[in-house]
Order: sequence, then C-alpha cells, then structure tokens
Amino acid sequence: MIADTLNPSRDDQTLRIAGLVAAFSGSVVFSLFLAGATHNLPSIWMANAVVIAGLLTLKGKARWAMLALTAIAHVAIELIAGVRLSFILLVVPQDVVQNVIIAWALQRLGLTNHMRSPWGLARLTAAAAMMVVAFSTITTVSLALSRGQPMWSGWADWIPPNVLGLFLAMPTTIMMLDRRHKPLFPASPWQLAMLTALVVVSAVAIFTWDPGLQALLFAPAMLAVFRGGPRAAAILVIASLAASIPAVLHRVGIERDAVLSPLRHAVVFHVMLFAVCLTAAMILERQKRLQALMIRGRDAARRAQADAQAADKAKSEFLATISHEIRTPLNSILGFADLVAADPGLSADSRRRLDLIDRAGRSLVEIVNDLLDFSKLEAGRMELDPEPLAPAVVLRDAMAIAAPAAEAKQLDLRVQIIGGDERSLFLLDETRLRQVLLNLLSNAIKFTREGAVTARLELSDQRLRFEILDTGIGIAPDVQARLFQRFSQGDSSISRGYGGTGLGLAISKALVTRMGGEIGVTSAPGRGSSFWVELPATPAQPTLRLDSAATSTCDMRGARVLLVDDHHVNRELGYALLTLGGHEAVTAEDGAMAVSLVRDQDFDLVLMDVHMPVMDGLAATHAIRAMEGSKASVPILALSADVMPEQVARCLAAGMDGHLAKPIVRDDLLAAVARFAGSPAEGVSRPALASS
Repeated sequence: MIADTLNPSRDDQTLRIAGLVAAFSGSVVFSLFLAGATHNLPSIWMANAVVIAGLLTLKGKARWAMLALTAIAHVAIELIAGVRLSFILLVVPQDVVQNVIIAWALQRLGLTNHMRSPWGLARLTAAAAMMVVAFSTITTVSLALSRGQPMWSGWADWIPPNVLGLFLAMPTTIMMLDRRHKPLFPASPWQLAMLTALVVVSAVAIFTWDPGLQALLFAPAMLAVFRGGPRAAAILVIASLAASIPAVLHRVGIERDAVLSPLRHAVVFHVMLFAVCLTAAMILERQKRLQALMIRGRDAARRAQADAQAADKAKSEFLATISHEIRTPLNSILGFADLVAADPGLSADSRRRLDLIDRAGRSLVEIVNDLLDFSKLEAGRMELDPEPLAPAVVLRDAMAIAAPAAEAKQLDLRVQIIGGDERSLFLLDETRLRQVLLNLLSNAIKFTREGAVTARLELSDQRLRFEILDTGIGIAPDVQARLFQRFSQGDSSISRGYGGTGLGLAISKALVTRMGGEIGVTSAPGRGSSFWVELPATPAQPTLRLDSAATSTCDMRGARVLLVDDHHVNRELGYALLTLGGHEAVTAEDGAMAVSLVRDQDFDLVLMDVHMPVMDGLAATHAIRAMEGSKASVPILALSADVMPEQVARCLAAGMDGHLAKPIVRDDLLAAVARFAGSPAEGVSRPALASS
C-alpha cells in the first residue's frame, strides 16, 4: 500500500526495524522527560515523524511489524511514565492511523520519488507537515471534548511541537536509512564523534549563558556538512537540540511564562539550522555524486577506448591472418592455372575450365582486397597518393579492364568525354580513382542483362564529374538510401542472384569522401541506373616519373634471382615463372638459408617471403644489409600474402626495396625483376615498390 522508495534488501530489514523502534522510543522518552521536567510544558514531539519515515522506507511486512512494535513501545512507555490509560487509548490509535494515512497520501501524491534532492525532500516534509497540522487538530479537538473543555483549547500547545518535530526527525530518519549518503564523504566515526561533542558543548554553553551567540553553531555544523554529509549534519543538529533544551530550562527556569518563548526560540533556531545545513549537505552530496559519475564515466570511456583499440588490433590481426591464409593457396591455384593455360597444346574445353578457375580465384582475391580496404578505411589508415594524371586516361583504362566482362554478356561499352581537353592533368590518386571507377563499372555490367554501359566524364576548371550509366534492372527509391552502407545489396535476392559482399559501393563512398568529393545515384526500377562521382578539380603540371626513368635505364638481361619461401608449392611456382621469364632462379626455404646463399653467391635480386620458420624475412633482410661490400646492397623485394599497410611498412623499414603481394601475377613479377634486378643508371635512385 505504501511505496518503498529506497528499496532496502531483506537482509537488513530486522536491523532497520530495530533502529526505528529504538529511535521512536528514544524520542518518546525525551519528549516525556522534557514534559515532566517542565510540568507538561509542550516542547517538541518527533516520534510520529520517525514512524512516517519508516513507513516510507521499509518493505512489505516489515513496515507493519515496525508500526506494531512502535505502537506497543508507545503504550508501554506512557504507562511507565504514569500517563492515564484513557489518554493512552485515545492518543496512540490516533497516532497510528495518522501515520499510516500520511505515509499513504505522500506516496499517492508521488512525493516520495525524489527524496534525495533538497527540493524533493523539502516538498515531502512540507506536505507531511500540513497533514500533521490537520491530524493534530483532530487530536486536540478529541482531547478537548473528552475533557469537557472548549473545542480549540490546547491547539497552540499541540501543533507546534508536532510540526517542529516532523521538520527535524523525518528528513533525519530518511537519510539515516539511506546508506548511499555515506560513501561519498571521508569522515571517520571518530571525527564525527569529536564534531558531535564540540557541537553539544557549544550548544550547552551558548544556551546556558548567552543565546545571542547561537549563530556560532553554524561553524561546527557546516564543518560536519563538508566532512560527513547530510547524515552527519542531521545527527549534529539533533544532538545540539537535545543539549540546548535542558540548557534553556536551566537558564530561565520552568515557569511557563518565562520559559515558553526561549524554548520555542531554541527549537525554531535548530529547525532553521537543520534546514540550512541539510540543504548545503544535499547540494554538496549531489555535486560529489555527479563528480563520481563523471569519474566513472571517464574511466568507462577509457576502458571502452582500450577495448575498442584491442578489438581493432584483433580485427587487424585477424584480417591479416585470413588474408595470408587465403592468398597463400590462391597463389598456387592462380599461378599454376596461368602456367597450364600457356601450354599451346591445351584443348579448348580444358582452356575454358582453366578460365573458370582463374575467374573464381580472381573473384576471391577481390573479396579479400575489399575486406582489407574497408578495414583500412574504417581505421583511418587509408593514405592517398595524389599525382598529376589525366582523368580521361584513367577512365579509358578502367573501361579496358572491364571490357572482357561486358563482351561476355554482349554489352556495348561507350566512353564520352565532355568539355575540356582529354590530356588535361589534375592532381588525383590514380590507384584509388581507378578502384572507384572499376567498382561502378563492375556493378553496372553485373546488373545489366542487355543494352549498354556508358562511362561519361565532364571536365571543368572547378570539378570533375564521372558518370556510369547502364540499362540494367534499376534500383527502387527505398533501396537507394542504403546502397552505400557496408554489406548492403538492396535485398538478399540480389546477393543470391548476382553475388558479391556488398562492400564495393561502401568502399567507393569512403574513398570519394577521402578525396574530397561526393558520390550518388539516380535510378528507377526497370529503367537503369546512373552512378556519379564528383571530385574537386586541382590542375597539375607533368612531372618526371622516377619509376619510368629507372626502368628505362636498367639492364634487361636475364637476372639471377634468389626466391625465398617456406612453402614448397610457392617455390615451385616462382621458380617456373622466373625460368619461363628468362631468368635464373635459386630457391631457399627459410631466412637463414637465404642469408647463407647471399653470403656465398652473387644475386641480382632476392624475392623474400616474410613469415618463415627458423629466421623470418625481416630478420634475414637485416642480416643481409649488415654484410660488407656489395652484398649489403642487393635488391630485396618482399613476396608475401600479408598486405596490411603495417606489414608493408615493416618490410620497408627492415631494408627491403619494395613489396609484391601474393597471389603472384606473372606480369607484375617479371616487371619487378626487370626494374630491380638491373643496375640503375648513375644518379637515378631505385624507387620503392608496394603492390597489393
């Protein structure tokens, strides 16, 4: 029936009940002691406030047990004090009913939901005080009528003690039952005991000799606020009040006319002292709670950042591993398929089957490359390498690469260059621009059954606009919104019908954004699609390409090449490719053997795998570079299935001259041998090579 706002656990219900009964009994004894000492002069009544606070904070049957025990204690104490039984049987039931109804009403009004804020606790106490006034009026009227006195006699003596007691005892009890106040403040029990003793001594001295100095009590009370929080402030004020009332009686005596005003003055002062200290303490506690939340939030953010970095590292390591494990067998599959396809005696049927193997392998390589590219883009590790180039040339190159797929479907390919000079040079990243255009062209060809695919380029001084138009199946408007999201292909039927990972457009969008441009689509179902890319036009001047200079000045004779790889199939494939290319090949199965061969023999080039037993490629490169004479300068190219940027950087940092990615492409391999195995012309440096 009555809300539980602090939700104590069942384990401490008995302890809470015992504490509430003890606090209730102590407040009754204190009030009766003061009444006896002053010949029934009303002072303060806090017992009902303790019961109301208990009803608001206990759970289930515990609240009713507390209510019954406090009622029994009330009757017993009144009887021991010699109070008439008729008076007890009238007052105690009324107090019980009053407390239950007030607690129920506070809960129904929703005032118990914010008891930890100063404003919420103030509203709760004020509402309870108004209800206490109403019930106290009913009690005084009942007592007056039972004694045959005027209806309103005793009203002024009954209401103030009950209301003042409520203002002090109910917030204090609620805070004492809320254990969450304690951990935020550093005060030890000994410090609180010393502060309490200081306040009690000060209160006795002030109210015994000069009440005008009562403002001095604010100093130790505020010290308690900052050291112990709301609970300490409440305890100290109650202790000060308990000590000050006897001091007032000692100073002015017990005559009603002489003592009533000083006594009420002391009680009202302590209510105000309590209100000020409690408000300050709860504000301070709120600040400490917010500070603790900020610290926990900061720590959580640091842990989340560390977890994210660990997850990113784990993802990168996984991608590097899976890339290596996929590329290694693909190197053998595609390499030997290429070698077999070069056999002039191969039948047309066998050649067609080899072509299917090659297409499937290349498709798998593209999927792996897409995953790696997307990982690099997500991690912000994709670096652009802009250089002067003609965008029309890049577009035509991309069309030439895509042409076989279009011819296989009997699609027309068209190129349109609008405005400007096709030979105009702009600052662009050739590799990434070609990748975007190939993604768009591949999609256009894939989703077009018949008709044509048109590649259009609009040149101007301000922008470059590429547009890929097709006569394919088209795209519904609701699907267009998610086309550029990762792993998105519109719906599952597209993935089943056309294949792919759904990463191509997401990668294209990320690359175009990195280049400072925009990408979009215009389409309708059954009417084809138009994908466009707009890039800023930054005019550029032609520059000398060092790789061309180096290649043209190299000796193109047959080279003596050391091929180092722990995988015997890769060694066999590399040996065959180099031999067919007119070069002499020597193989080694680990880095230690490679170092020994380089020390004892002369080589024009070393093709070095990275991950090997005994001695890996990086350690072998360090050992070779540490040799004396011309041995230390032999060109070394990494030949590895690990194409992550970090691995390529480690290879170059170890002293390698470049990096070739597996699966091995014959033309790329032979071009690298031609570039690095010859002797560069004087004054021309050998460029680093990085291929993925």
